[in-house]
Amino acid sequence: AWTWTLSQFHRALDDTASREASAEARVDDIRDYHAFAATIGRQLGVMHDVLAQPTDDAAFAPGRAAPADVDAWIARATELLSRALDAVAGRKDWDNETVAADADALMTAREVLLDALQRLGRSGEGTLMTRIHGDFHLGQVLVASGDAYIIDFEGEPARPLEERRRRSSPLRDVAGLLRSLDYAAATAIDPKNVVASRVSPGRRQRLVARLREGSEAAFLAAYRDAVTGLSDMGGDDLLDFFLVEKAAYEICYEAANRPAWLAIPVSGLARIAARLLAATARSET
Repeated sequence: AWTWTLSQFHRALDDTASREASAEARVDDIRDYHAFAATIGRQLGVMHDVLAQPTDDAAFAPGRAAPADVDAWIARATELLSRALDAVAGRKDWDNETVAADADALMTAREVLLDALQRLGRSGEGTLMTRIHGDFHLGQVLVASGDAYIIDFEGEPARPLEERRRRSSPLRDVAGLLRSLDYAAATAIDPKNVVASRVSPGRRQRLVARLREGSEAAFLAAYRDAVTGLSDMGGDDLLDFFLVEKAAYEICYEAANRPAWLAIPVSGLARIAARLLAATARSET
């Protein structure tokens, strides 16, 4: 699905750059991608529904997040976010002014973000816990005949096996896919991309924003429809918690392994942070 997604983005950019492409063709590119994102959402929801069914097998029986579980979530996310922000602070040479501004914004929001993790994480108490995929992104989905097939259920390879088998919130998988969609969009919009470079920066940004934001909305809507029978899944606050955690993990990973990709999760976390700060400001007024 990662390869398929990049092909769809490149096709949309190519159609936008071509004078011969009709407006309808460009709209179809966007509709096709949104429809596929919805397909992934439905499949993930069906998988989570299956994993949430009652069973006598203790390893698969669903449960509810106790305060101790949430404490562990918050501790892990706080440690990741602290490491991620330290990595951002240590990087001085960003490729462009936009990413540099995103990095500065994260430094300014450091304490607010760390405090927000506590509040967001606490919303998870009493929510559903099941076995989950644990390492869900576009590279864990196969595309065939317009359908999506989820593969590779071994969890995050770097984590101990006991931890990978542990029950957690299904929203952790949801956050993983949302961040993967953002990665695909950032990769497609890279001006070093030959196809992307044929489109003016403004048009490129607008098109990819429509592809990304629409696919995220379609994925979430289809997912939520598929899990309507499950209670206490957790709301937007818990999803935001796992989005912050995932983006922080990505920053740590890229800083250690692929510094050239670091700008992608930095800008992603900056957008999440800006949205959380805006929501906090509205609630205080």
